[in-house]
Amino acid sequence: MVPVVELHNIAHVYVTDREASLAVEGIHLNVLPGEFISLVGPSGCGKTTILSIIAGLLQPSRGEVKVYGHTVNGPSPEVGYMLQQDYLFPWRTILDNSLIGLELTGQLSDESRSNMVALLEELGLGASLSLYPQQLSGGMRQRVALARTLSTDPGLLLLDEPFSALDYQTKLQLEDLIVETLHERNKTAVLVTHDLSEAIAMSDRVVLLNRNPGRVHRTFTVPKNIRNTQPFYARKEPGFNELFHEIWGEMEAIGSKG
Repeated sequence: MVPVVELHNIAHVYVTDREASLAVEGIHLNVLPGEFISLVGPSGCGKTTILSIIAGLLQPSRGEVKVYGHTVNGPSPEVGYMLQQDYLFPWRTILDNSLIGLELTGQLSDESRSNMVALLEELGLGASLSLYPQQLSGGMRQRVALARTLSTDPGLLLLDEPFSALDYQTKLQLEDLIVETLHERNKTAVLVTHDLSEAIAMSDRVVLLNRNPGRVHRTFTVPKNIRNTQPFYARKEPGFNELFHEIWGEMEAIGSKG
């Protein structure tokens, strides 16, 4: 099985007028088709840097990154990127905000518009198509952001802390919605999060990074019974707490060495 994402010996240096800082080094990571993985670790371990490299927004200082077998040299329509801020245009309706990706890629048609309306209805936004972003809650706005990200049908979704600004109840609802939506569409996903329970509940594998510079410390495979359960209920599955404390212990050990 050919991986969707291949990172080979990735390193990246941020350079300013005063200094050069090695953010990540020696990153090797493969993500298989349909897999959902999470990147976790202490602040400054390079999680978002790795996501930006996969997206083609950053060229690594060393190493090679491939998506669907092709070397990444810049952003690709095969990759969707969902951020913690929704960045919806306040002067455009919910439907029009969702169609931006199709407009920019020249894919907007009567059929693609109808497909978007159906997706928005599926995401619980059918009654909000003509509303404006300021009329929606934070959770509803993130649903719009998800629809916009899926509009061009990318095979790979990159999720950079998309729930961090939301209240706990809304966050749990969106975890379930995103996992269900991506599984139904057979998407591959990489999530960056500071929430360890979120990572375990949503993922097939959890990749723990250390810092200074960021490297893969250890990869944890989430047990099948947890993977096959909706995130909301996964937290109550046998083995969840044990895995949480195992990863947490490793993170504590990393922090004590930092």
